[in-house]
Amino acid sequence: MKAYCIVYERRIHDPKMFEDYRKQVMPTLEPYGAKFLVRGGKFTALEGEMPFERIVVLEFPSRKAAEDWYNSPAYQKILPLRLNAMEAQFIVVDGVE
Repeated sequence: MKAYCIVYERRIHDPKMFEDYRKQVMPTLEPYGAKFLVRGGKFTALEGEMPFERIVVLEFPSRKAAEDWYNSPAYQKILPLRLNAMEAQFIVVDGVE
């Protein structure tokens, strides 16, 4: 079953650091079969308040692949760049069969 990493981003404190993260993240994803479905496009909140400024959705072939990627040494090496550059909420959710 596919799994999705959904990242809600807000308040980029350090644009340069965030750009450094963005430049390095793609090679960490490729070995895990991930692909971007949403990467910061325009959105409209139709109900409720949306405190986030940007949304990213990554598709993985499985929850294991998503979690293995997140915990991989390659991603853990660059993760501090994202954590220090912005505020975000990061979740993994199972898809529908």
